[in-house]
Amino acid sequence: MKRANGSIGKHSIVGFMVALGATAAAPGCAPDQPGDATTSSQAALDDNNSARLEAQCPPSLPAALNPPADATLAAVLPARGVQIYNCAVPAAGGAPAWTLKAPHAVLGKDKDVQAIHFAGPSWQALDGSIVTGARVASSPAPDGTSIAWLLLQASGHTGAGSFANVTWIQRLDTENGAAPATGCDDAHVGAQVLSAYAADYFLYRPATDGERLQQCAAR
Repeated sequence: MKRANGSIGKHSIVGFMVALGATAAAPGCAPDQPGDATTSSQAALDDNNSARLEAQCPPSLPAALNPPADATLAAVLPARGVQIYNCAVPAAGGAPAWTLKAPHAVLGKDKDVQAIHFAGPSWQALDGSIVTGARVASSPAPDGTSIAWLLLQASGHTGAGSFANVTWIQRLDTENGAAPATGCDDAHVGAQVLSAYAADYFLYRPATDGERLQQCAAR
């Protein structure tokens, strides 16, 4: 699976994304094996519909991150990008701290980009449709250092297209992306860092009557 690591520092987002693409295409770098199905320890998820299932359901998923019982997968996409942090003084006062400004990532396997992820948090498909989410639940990453796993509910949509009916989103199997442990103090207020991360996004839509559900869920 794709994985990025480390803090990028004050590099440009565009430059970082170009570098990611170059790495994927570099000779001698073996691409990920095709993922034609998403599986979990509870159930196999097939791709007999239009869903793009390009990542694996983690073997141990906290029940708090389960999607609703009437939701089924619309797409499962790996992501690579950055979490953007600003050094700022908290609104309530106190010492400056790294504060999340926004994510910036591309979703899709290797160079097969299917969507982008940006502030909102929002996800935009290539057809222009956008879903914006609001956090419902979170769980610490199993490795203890990467950004949290999340369950988000759609809070808004823009445009008609593949993301127009997305109602729930899971961010799972994260790697890296945390804010730096140091470097934000009175002398660095206003500084910005880009922390590289990778994750898998599971996007859900309402299931139709009688449809076989496809979910990444703890049972």
